[in-house]
Amino acid sequence: MNWKQESKSFLFILGFFLATYLMPLGSKAFDRSILAAFELLKWYAKEHVILCLIPAFFIAGAISVYVSQSAVIKYFGADSPKWLSYSIAAVSGSILAVCSCTVLPLFSGIHKRGAGLGPAISFLYSGPAINILAIILTARILGFELGVARVIGAVGFSVVIGLVMSWLFNDEEGQGGAMIFPEEESEQSMGQMVFHLTSLVLILVFANWAKPEEQSGLWWTIFQWKWPLTSLASGALAFSLVWVIKLPIARVAIAAVLVGASSFLLPGNPLVPFVVGVVALSILLSMGKYHAQGWISSSWGFTKQILPLLAMGVLLAGFLLGHPGSNGGIIPAAWISGFVGGNSLAANFFASIAGALMYFATLTEIPILQGLIQSGMGKGPALALLLAGPALSLPNMLVINGVIGSKKTGAYIGLVVVMATFSGYLYGSMFG
Repeated sequence: MNWKQESKSFLFILGFFLATYLMPLGSKAFDRSILAAFELLKWYAKEHVILCLIPAFFIAGAISVYVSQSAVIKYFGADSPKWLSYSIAAVSGSILAVCSCTVLPLFSGIHKRGAGLGPAISFLYSGPAINILAIILTARILGFELGVARVIGAVGFSVVIGLVMSWLFNDEEGQGGAMIFPEEESEQSMGQMVFHLTSLVLILVFANWAKPEEQSGLWWTIFQWKWPLTSLASGALAFSLVWVIKLPIARVAIAAVLVGASSFLLPGNPLVPFVVGVVALSILLSMGKYHAQGWISSSWGFTKQILPLLAMGVLLAGFLLGHPGSNGGIIPAAWISGFVGGNSLAANFFASIAGALMYFATLTEIPILQGLIQSGMGKGPALALLLAGPALSLPNMLVINGVIGSKKTGAYIGLVVVMATFSGYLYGSMFG
């Protein structure tokens, strides 16, 4: 008998039994926290999964199947020029309006294809942190100084954290970078794959374009036209399925008609044609040739790996901290605002930890932070939360750990929290 393995099973069973036996059902705080956990999970499923995660899974699947390993190594590998790989990784967030969870399938995809740890980590941080719309809204709603500080901090963080992670785990990354991959033969040219991935990214960006606070200007115009723009991007994807993926034009045409018909019959509910499109794309790929089937298989693999961990993490985050608009979870929101007043190192550190644990969908950090500032939060802790919050969350920590291991995940979390703490303290000292 393997006593070590059996002892782990016994401790798990014992822990589960004690947790259920001692569960304080009937306690007002505990019951509220349980409700907040499932409210957050429902809100996440309703607002985020269909439009954000599903397109991200398809993008990650396409990257893992159609983007050659040699191309990833060329631009993101350990031996690629640092100025090139880190520049591309650092500006990626200005293109992808994604949150800390939506970026995970994309990070997993490029990491799986052989990207160096440093550039991959830079991409992981920059994806949710460097969002043009979020930065503009930060400057308009929370103040110009805070908006500029967020830009400088986020870009700097993405590069510095990537470089430090590369240095800390240089032995492992060096081995990967030294590998030579043969040039892979592909039916698709580089231009075709750029067109294909761009159509997928545009669907993700336009479908999730958030309503700006000010009802004028370019961002408001894009918001008003978000669904027509999403439809144009979907049309480009349909064309790409024939031109790039080599699917039969008749099947793609039938799928397009079904999506169009659902949009015509239910014009006030854009989620319906979006779901019809997802189902149609899945069926088309499953009926396609080798690479098409590989695309849907890879996307499903990312879904199985990431979605359960996200669900558990969202439940835990809701239980501990509540959901947007709630009075908090088991840790009351008043406690958080009480700990982040002023500009002490402790206040900045607490803001970084709270931001790292909380889950922020794209742009939701701004109204939450606005409420905390109105409750007395200092400028330094506000920046610390902005730099740690969008890039980290309990759900994304669980998934990152499954992709790169606990040692690298711990180092990444520690770097984000420590850098956010000292950046917030420095900013608060200068402008507080």
